Amino acid sequence: MSPIGPEIHVQDITIGSVPRSDWRLDEVGALFELPLLDLVFAAQSVHRRHFDPNAVQVSTLLSIKTGACPEDCAYCPQSIRFHTGVDVHDLMPLDEVRRAAERAKAAGATRFCMGASYRGPKDRQLEPILTMIREVKSIGLETCATLGLLREGQAERLAEAGLDYYNHNLDTSESFYPQIITTRTFEDRLETLRRVRAAGLKVCCGGILGLGEDRSDRIALLHALATLDPHPESVPINRLVKVPGTPLEDASELDNFEFVRTVAVARILMPASHLRLSAGRTDFSDEMQALCFLAGANSVFYGDKLLTTDNPSATDDEALFERLGLQREAAAAT
Repeated sequence: MSPIGPEIHVQDITIGSVPRSDWRLDEVGALFELPLLDLVFAAQSVHRRHFDPNAVQVSTLLSIKTGACPEDCAYCPQSIRFHTGVDVHDLMPLDEVRRAAERAKAAGATRFCMGASYRGPKDRQLEPILTMIREVKSIGLETCATLGLLREGQAERLAEAGLDYYNHNLDTSESFYPQIITTRTFEDRLETLRRVRAAGLKVCCGGILGLGEDRSDRIALLHALATLDPHPESVPINRLVKVPGTPLEDASELDNFEFVRTVAVARILMPASHLRLSAGRTDFSDEMQALCFLAGANSVFYGDKLLTTDNPSATDDEALFERLGLQREAAAAT
């Protein structure tokens, strides 16, 4: 038993030690209303029950197919509908993917994520990606893929190839979603997540903050994630990267403390999930990242590029980890 007891009491809210998927919307809202320091303390207390507080899981993300996506996601520079100057390329050759995975492993990553800009892959498009998954697995890395919507039977094929995680973010609340994306529905995303779970794959699912949503949308997003049963094993928390040429290039800036607050609430709601600081970290100071780690974040993407947007350099991350006394989390047994 934790030295802080089986329950955490903060204000009038009791936080249990066992993950639950029956959170009410008003309970999530009440967590958001806590004084920030009380909230962060509660989140760190929860975090220590489930994780080494000084360990961080490191993943690397590679765009194996970039641009020319038919979707209209308002934040995305890869949409064919926007003029963003993204460097479009078709599916990478297998040997290039393997070399990138080997570099990622040598740099300390334990998971290699492959992203392809499809609305959803056709079966013939999936075949070479299955080969990539087998190749990456063969060098001793966990594998993750983000390929868009999955058709019937595709999740099973990914699982048979050895895929560990499938990423498919909800992005934002169901009510705000149509203001960001019109080419697929919120329910479409949930259906892909159901197919991923049914195939026995682990789920990587989170959202993006700073799209122009308000706090009620952030509450609803976390509620949707925390009522998935089971919770996603990995929860990416992205901050909007305002790419010129996208409809959100002039979006209002999200307050840093609101981002930290969202991380802390996510940690309390999903205590055993890895919370990953994803897109937008280039705009964070070291102090901001440290506060996010204190609030329960324990995973990052490592490497200079996230699909098409910039990420802190490996050198910068190494320096930050050393200053904070953070160690890389060991790779899971395979």
